[in-house]
Amino acid sequence: MRNVVTGVLAAAVLLLSIAIITTPDNRVEASSETYRQLNLFGDVFAKIREDYVEEVDDQKLIEAAINGMLSSLDPHSSYLNPESYDGMKVQTRGKFGGLGIEVTMENGFVKVVAPIDDTPAAKAGIQAGDLITHLDGEPVLGLTLAEAVDKMRGLVDTDLTLTIRRAGEAEPLEITLTRAIITVQSVRGRLEDDGIIYIRISSFTEQTDSGLRKTVGDLKAEAGDSFKGLILDLRNNPGGLLDQAIAVSDDFLEKGEIVSTRGRKQGDAQRYNAKPDDIIDGKPIVVLINGGSASASEIVAGALQDHRRAVILGTQSFGKGSVQTIVPLQGNGAMRMTTARYYTPSGTSIQAKGIVPDIEVEQAKLEVLESARRRSEADLRNHLENGEEEQSTDVPTATTADGEEIVDYQLLRAKDLLKGVSLFAKKSAQ
Repeated sequence: MRNVVTGVLAAAVLLLSIAIITTPDNRVEASSETYRQLNLFGDVFAKIREDYVEEVDDQKLIEAAINGMLSSLDPHSSYLNPESYDGMKVQTRGKFGGLGIEVTMENGFVKVVAPIDDTPAAKAGIQAGDLITHLDGEPVLGLTLAEAVDKMRGLVDTDLTLTIRRAGEAEPLEITLTRAIITVQSVRGRLEDDGIIYIRISSFTEQTDSGLRKTVGDLKAEAGDSFKGLILDLRNNPGGLLDQAIAVSDDFLEKGEIVSTRGRKQGDAQRYNAKPDDIIDGKPIVVLINGGSASASEIVAGALQDHRRAVILGTQSFGKGSVQTIVPLQGNGAMRMTTARYYTPSGTSIQAKGIVPDIEVEQAKLEVLESARRRSEADLRNHLENGEEEQSTDVPTATTADGEEIVDYQLLRAKDLLKGVSLFAKKSAQ
């Protein structure tokens, strides 16, 4: 019976391999070594079915084999069972359930690419670069990325404790999060008092480009003639849809290449070019990036940097320069497979390198030492008041997980830069 099972499975695998090998699009030559390896797979499968200590499910075995084959290629290729595939489609539409963390795999652990704004993860202080080692006390080591993500998802209002290794922390951190429905509003914006439009893109979903155009249009109308320029905040943006990254880049470019992708075959190369339509009419742009800016974020930053359309400010980005294609499979599942690398308009691949900012600015905590502050007329007792309405001295702030308010130093620098450019332009026009 064992030989019959093995023989039947091996024959099926062999027939499949012949069909693949003889396809016109595939010029891989059939070889006895290939057949030997496929027979080996059949032998192992049959042995597990018959002699493993517990009865196993054939479907789970095959799915695990497929996922092992894909995940051995790179951290971003994987098998999506029907449930995971449906979840992925929901996520790209901008609404899904879970913790609100964009993740990848690194050395067997789940690595946080970035927390998503206004989600349980972001509110609890999860940071880009955190390594998740345990989920509810169970080790992550040995799980695939899809399996780890499945464990992090669950019923709304249920808790999950993450054990985290964080750079600079001697001991692991344990953080308990409550699962929630994650609705991603990928674009937010506001008009600063000094005529600068601030736009925050937290991820690239199906609504990102339309949301950006509407938000910028409304804020431009509000600013009127005082509009000086735009800050595009892509910090901790883990990426998303390629077509949305191209569309957002196109919103600020009049012409030229936005990005190119190059696959295994020479004929697979694709180039995406901008069309005339700058939604802010050539006004200066500062783009904010950091180590949590990945994939689609890096496409936008790289395109605007190479065309000298924007100044990139912050710290070096994540460095995910590969393109994944979702291939639907029989049984309502799919595989996510890396099919190309993308290149910035200058022909640079940022894979494992990242975008290097034009102006490197760490996110520092500002503290003003009273003893070192310059003394002025305003410090003198009974000094004469200015006589004009007091100007606002509000500065951008952020709040840490424990409620501590800190100054957003990178955003301050971006605003100062745009003010300087605007002032210089006015003086040059005089």
